[in-house]
Amino acid sequence: MARKIVRLTLDHLAEIEAPCRSCAFWEVDPVRRARLDRAGAAGEKDAWISEVLREWGSCGRVALVDGAVRGFAIYAPAAYVPGAATFPTSPVTGDAVVLTTLWVDPGSAGGGLGRMLVQGMARDLITRGGIRAVEAFATT
Repeated sequence: MARKIVRLTLDHLAEIEAPCRSCAFWEVDPVRRARLDRAGAAGEKDAWISEVLREWGSCGRVALVDGAVRGFAIYAPAAYVPGAATFPTSPVTGDAVVLTTLWVDPGSAGGGLGRMLVQGMARDLITRGGIRAVEAFATT
C-alpha cells in the first residue's frame, strides 16, 4: 500500500466524496451560506480554494493511498476564512492559520493518515515562515 501526502489542487476536489466536500461553513460568510444548496456550497468551496491558491498559495494537503484520495486537510489565514469570525474566540491572531477541515476516509482511519496530514501541513507552514500557530475548532 503506497501512501503519500501531496499539495491540494483543484483536480483533487473531484475525487473527494466526504461530507466536507459540499460544506462551505468556513469559506462563506453566514448570510451567503444560508442561501446555498448542496451544489452551490460545493461550487463556493471550489471558487474559494481557487482564490486562496492564486493569492496565498497551497491551502491544503491530500492523503493518497495507492493513488486514490483517502483524506485531506484544508487551512488558510483568517483573512480567507470568514466562518471563523462567527466564533466567540475570534479573531484569529495575525500570525496563525485556521485549520478548517481535516478528514480521513472512515475505511482508512487508524492508519496514521491524519497524523501524516498534520505533519504535511506543518512542513508547509514552516517553510512559508511568519506563521507561529495553527488554530482549529473541532467536532466529530
